[in-house]
Amino acid sequence: MTALAPSPAVDVRRAEDRFKTRLSWLDSKHSFSFSRHYDPANTHHGLLLVNNDDIVHPGTGFETHPHEDMEIVTWVLRGSLVHQDSTGHSGVIYPGLAQRMSAGTGILHSEKNDSWRLEGRDPHTEPVHFVQMWVVPDTSGVDPGYEQLEIGDELLRGGLVPVASGMDRYKGASAIRIRNRYATLHAARLAPGDEVTLPDAPYLHLYVPTGAVTLEGAGRLGQGDAARITMTGGHRVAATEAAEILVWEMHATLA
Repeated sequence: MTALAPSPAVDVRRAEDRFKTRLSWLDSKHSFSFSRHYDPANTHHGLLLVNNDDIVHPGTGFETHPHEDMEIVTWVLRGSLVHQDSTGHSGVIYPGLAQRMSAGTGILHSEKNDSWRLEGRDPHTEPVHFVQMWVVPDTSGVDPGYEQLEIGDELLRGGLVPVASGMDRYKGASAIRIRNRYATLHAARLAPGDEVTLPDAPYLHLYVPTGAVTLEGAGRLGQGDAARITMTGGHRVAATEAAEILVWEMHATLA
C-alpha cells in the first residue's frame, strides 16, 4: 500500500462498459477485473478491488466457497440475501443493514436468495439485488470475523452515512469496522434535489447502484455508472431522481 497518487482526475465509467457474467441464476456486472474477466489496466482504484453489482434469482445463489485476507462488504438494495459462514455466523442481509466479513486467515461462506428456509415461510419470487465490494486489509493473517448493524434510520436522515470504516476519523461514527485504516465506505439515499458533498481524499470511488445523480464537473451519472476520482475531493453530488450512492473514501492505493 502506498499513499502516493497521480495527477488530479475524474474518470467516469459507464454501466454498459462493465464486464458481465450472466448465468441462469445470476446477472453480475463487474466494475474491475474479476474471475475470468481480466484487464491489466482495470484491476483496482485506490484500495477497492471488487465492485460487483449482482442480481440473484430466488432459490439460488453462491454455494460455499473460500476467501483469504480480504475485507468484504455487502450492501443489499432490494430483496434479501442469506449469509452463512464457517465461523458460525448465519443471517439475512436486507436493505439498510451494514454487513462485512473479514476473511483473514481463511473463511468459507455462502450467499443465497432463500431466506424463507430460515424463516419458515413459503418461497418468494423476488430476486435479490446487491453490491459486493472488496478492499484489501492493511494487516494480513488476522482471525476471520463478521459484523452487521441496522442503519436504516441513519439513512433516512439524509447525507452521507459512514457504513464501514477502519479510519480513526470515523471511529465510533461508522456502523461497522473494517481492517484497513485508510478506507471508509459511505452510503446515501437521496430524494430528487437532495445534495451531498464528497469527502476530500486522494482516492474516491462513487457508484450509483440505483437512480441518477449529477456529479459536479462531470455531469450525469445513471444507474450502474461510476466515477473514479483521484487527488481531488469536495465535489457536489445532486440527485436528479430518487437515488442511492456508495462512496469509498481512500487515503492510500495498492502499489
